[in-house]
Amino acid sequence: MTYCVGMVVERGLVLMSDTRTNSGVDNISVFSKMFHWNVPGERIITVMTAGNLATTQHVIGQLEERTKAPDERENTLFEAPTMFQVASDVGKLLRNTISERQAANGNSGKGKFTASIIVAGQIAGMEPRLFMVYPEGNFIEANLDTPFFQIGETKYGRPIIIRGYDRDMSFEDAVKLLMVSFDSTLKANLSVGLPLDLMVIGRDDFTATHKRRITQDDPYFDAISSIWGDALRSAFHSLPDYKFSSE
Repeated sequence: MTYCVGMVVERGLVLMSDTRTNSGVDNISVFSKMFHWNVPGERIITVMTAGNLATTQHVIGQLEERTKAPDERENTLFEAPTMFQVASDVGKLLRNTISERQAANGNSGKGKFTASIIVAGQIAGMEPRLFMVYPEGNFIEANLDTPFFQIGETKYGRPIIIRGYDRDMSFEDAVKLLMVSFDSTLKANLSVGLPLDLMVIGRDDFTATHKRRITQDDPYFDAISSIWGDALRSAFHSLPDYKFSSE
């Protein structure tokens, strides 16, 4: 399993993903789920993946191949006029990949090849945009009512984002919010794990404004985890006591 979040704020986009892949508790490995491409001054596109690793890597591989031989095949990442068309093409690649894998396996184990993808980025002259692509190839776009998307193991970190999100928040606060969301998920589910990949894309920057990998010994993430845990315990003990008698 994995956990990825893409968030739209007024200043741009904030993205975070974990890197854990496993086939059981005794077979754990690290693999990036975040990939990006950019044309300086013109566009940046970032993709995060969750689900069957072979399926998502096949999609990423096809996208990557298009950047290496632009004269031989259409390069959606660098040539599509809108982010909507980028998301549409990623959706087609995902749907076709899943369909081919299922057909090759006699359509057995239909859920085995399930995967989902977050597509984020900006093309010059347009707004930063965020999409969630489903296994069927269709997708939805973030808006004022739904300003963030999660894929993978979403349930543990979602309440944190819902309570803390503000479209006008700074990038620094947005990163802090996502770190709390990921810390809550890490504490609750062993299938999500460090390192974490973080990317901030500022409006009209067309490059990664900030990008880093958060490792096991990261002092800031450790501080967030510790202080958040203490704050939760303090808030719990400050709540009114429940009384068994009516007196």
